[in-house]
Amino acid sequence: MSNLKSPSIPKWRQYYLLTKPRVTQLAVFCAIIGMFLAVPGMVPLKPLIGGSIGIWLLASAAFSVNCLIEQKVDAKMKRTSWRPSATGDVTVSQILIFSAILGALGMVCLWYFANPLTMWLTFVTFVGYAVIYTWILKPATPQNIVIGGLSGAMPPALGWAAVANDLSPEAWLLVLIIFAWTPPHFWALALYRREDYEKSGLPMLPNTHGERFTLLHIILYTLILLAASILPFVYQMSGYLYLTSALILGGIFLWYSLQLYYHYSDQLAKKTFKYSIIYLSILFLALLADHYV
Repeated sequence: MSNLKSPSIPKWRQYYLLTKPRVTQLAVFCAIIGMFLAVPGMVPLKPLIGGSIGIWLLASAAFSVNCLIEQKVDAKMKRTSWRPSATGDVTVSQILIFSAILGALGMVCLWYFANPLTMWLTFVTFVGYAVIYTWILKPATPQNIVIGGLSGAMPPALGWAAVANDLSPEAWLLVLIIFAWTPPHFWALALYRREDYEKSGLPMLPNTHGERFTLLHIILYTLILLAASILPFVYQMSGYLYLTSALILGGIFLWYSLQLYYHYSDQLAKKTFKYSIIYLSILFLALLADHYV
């Protein structure tokens, strides 16, 4: 266990950090986009506000459990050793109680403000991420982020279900985009943090199969992502505004992937990782803009 302590951080903020707020915000953002795409007009306020809060609460609970399960691993890594779970500033029992309260409130919120379908889908996503991915897949295989990526790709489908009370093919197209986006996004991080992952003992692809193998897979999955991002247009879910945006954004992502392969540096991997977040945000905003044009 790390000896790093964070006495200057208020207790409420320690709990807040357990929820991985930036990742949670991106998940809720994608869920909200899913809500708007599910209806031709304005999303009713009840599922929009209540559903977003419910998804945020359950996502926060899942990330808190993730911090608990990876407590010892996080303590070994520079990137995560500051987390209150890794330093021991928040105890195991406190994290469990905190996660249980968030999860229970989230399920009640989704049941009342959205519908039972969304509640159960979000709960299954919680189990998929916190237990199946974090506990079982992540320490077992270097393909962990690929196999476990489905749970992280679910937010737009959860948002869709919160409003439409069903899961149409359009919702699954949104899931497919995030599913294809996750490997190149995460492997860029794993490349410039490979020393951290070596210390952690987790079988991440750059550590088990090397840099060139990982870079090749980043290119392959970026090509898959580019193809997946065009499907909403092919399915007539979106128009030329979105198609143009998807091609430009995907082309830039592919350029980054090729640059990494031929001119690798940790700094370039970091830029690629940051761009991948910008890519997903703008792509989904383009879907939303096209939906209302």
